[in-house]
Amino acid sequence: MPSRSAERSYADPDAAADTRAGAWLSAGPEVELWLDYDPAARELPGFALGRRPLSGPAQEEVTRLHRAGIRCLRLTEPVRLCADAPAASARALMLLREATGQGLAILWQAVCTDGCAARRRFHHLFPPEESTGIPEDVVADWRATYFPSKCVFRRGPGFVEVRDRRFGTLELFTIDEPGHLAHLDALAEGVEVSLLPEAVHRDLAEAGLIAEQAGRAWFLPMRVRRWPFPSLTV
Repeated sequence: MPSRSAERSYADPDAAADTRAGAWLSAGPEVELWLDYDPAARELPGFALGRRPLSGPAQEEVTRLHRAGIRCLRLTEPVRLCADAPAASARALMLLREATGQGLAILWQAVCTDGCAARRRFHHLFPPEESTGIPEDVVADWRATYFPSKCVFRRGPGFVEVRDRRFGTLELFTIDEPGHLAHLDALAEGVEVSLLPEAVHRDLAEAGLIAEQAGRAWFLPMRVRRWPFPSLTV
């Protein structure tokens, strides 16, 4: 029989990582779903599909909803925008990114207590229906300047191009370093900040292309699902 001194007394890093990953996955948002954009139509029998949690990857969940005919969703919990936001808010924001890119209408409440909303980092997402802690002029600007595909990326052979109009003028970023490209798919669903190579983290953060919340970094631009007309607005 082993003595007590032979027992493991240190934390297992793999077990800790599994625990963090489990907490991240379990933080998937709950949504209420409808089959139509129009508020009047949503009141008709059969158009409301009730509530359900969305714990899977945001892209897969939104693709599945759209194929099922969903055209409007409501996030049932307020979404915090700040750097100290919990995992549930980060997961909700990624769902917002995918739903915005798919052209769904989203009803949600934004919460900000550190002034980050004024920096327009999330102004490419479908504007909030309600807000807490955000100045009225910031919310009004968000709603007035919003248009589809305001910050998008598209893939080419060996590169990703980001077109960003969140801050007024068009900014173009071309990501073609193999080390950076290798992390983009994972960043779409959130990567532990400590696991990102320093150069990847630095370059994407300086360009304003990632958010960091709940110990994870995630990619802010939405993928192009449909090209708007006229395309020169993007």
